[in-house]
Amino acid sequence: MTATSERPAAATILVGVDLGLPHFDSELEELGQLAQTAGLDPVARITCKRRAPDAALFVGSGKADEIKALAEELGASEILFDQALSPAQQRNLEKHTGLPVNDRTLLILEIFAQRARSHEGKLQVELARLQYLSTRLVRRWSHLERQTGGAGVRGGPGEKQIELDRRMIDESIKRTRERLVKVKKQRATQRRQRERRDTFNISIVGYTNAGKSTLFNALVKARAYAANQLFATLDTTTRQLYLGEAGRSVSLSDTVGFIRDLPHGLIAAFQATLQESIDADLLLHVVDASNPHYPEQIEEVQNVLREIGAAEVPQLLVFNKTDAVAAERQPLQLVDSFEIEGRQVPRVFVSAQTGAGLPVLRQELARILAERHPLPEPAPAETSA
Repeated sequence: MTATSERPAAATILVGVDLGLPHFDSELEELGQLAQTAGLDPVARITCKRRAPDAALFVGSGKADEIKALAEELGASEILFDQALSPAQQRNLEKHTGLPVNDRTLLILEIFAQRARSHEGKLQVELARLQYLSTRLVRRWSHLERQTGGAGVRGGPGEKQIELDRRMIDESIKRTRERLVKVKKQRATQRRQRERRDTFNISIVGYTNAGKSTLFNALVKARAYAANQLFATLDTTTRQLYLGEAGRSVSLSDTVGFIRDLPHGLIAAFQATLQESIDADLLLHVVDASNPHYPEQIEEVQNVLREIGAAEVPQLLVFNKTDAVAAERQPLQLVDSFEIEGRQVPRVFVSAQTGAGLPVLRQELARILAERHPLPEPAPAETSA
């Protein structure tokens, strides 16, 4: 599924099913962006409405025939669904169409596998992929074949291939979890060191492609990778940010972006990285102000924060990309508040790309720092009798 520089992008048909749930992406815009990020070439989009998924084919036999005919007509080599498919539905669709069929969950896992750079990030992606594969019991990734050594892997007489696959995957999951436990301990040690230094920790969160890394770079003059694509950043980067307005430094972390229907296995696997958000004193929740669907994106971020136990961490909303907002929608003031789940959250409008509003953001950070993490009162000077 992953395209390489030597191989042309795979022609892919995108399929979405409207089951009456809120926020259905009728244009499959986000799925198309994800596909392109993974190196695929979306050549057609098909959507349909159903009251419930078909148990065997998800879309029903008639729509499956239509997808197959379109794939043959356009020379497509892969079919990609915007919803998660069950293992049985995936197998049945592949038999019906004669083509590889994948879903949004696998697509996100593939992108994460391409983008992970740190040892921790690679381990986390590997664990999520193995957990996904364990429900499929098919050899979708060749890397498993390289892990077939060690005690207890060889099958006894008459052992079925599916049992070998299951045992091999279970052992790989166990080894990967053990490695992640060690990484988690290292992170905990680093956090304790920061706590001893009495550092105020700020974590940048937000929907993918909201401009988090661009804002991070603008604030700390770092060179973290930033691009106009989904999941440009996977590994947490932490730098010291000096706030001259407060005369103090804070710790600023850039984290992975969130997205609708982020695979649960991926959230669990990334607990060590997302721990930066859980342990933060303040979340900088970055929002793409130019995206018409930003209210839904804010809601998705809140959902993930609840899942990882960070819903109660104070937030400062940063409405980014104001340079891309139409003139009639430009904010009347750079600082106000925005309602999230019944409470008013302070909001700042900025453009990380042009630098507009960044001085105001720094002032707001200094204000919050002074309120929530005041410097200790100096001890009164002793007077001689």
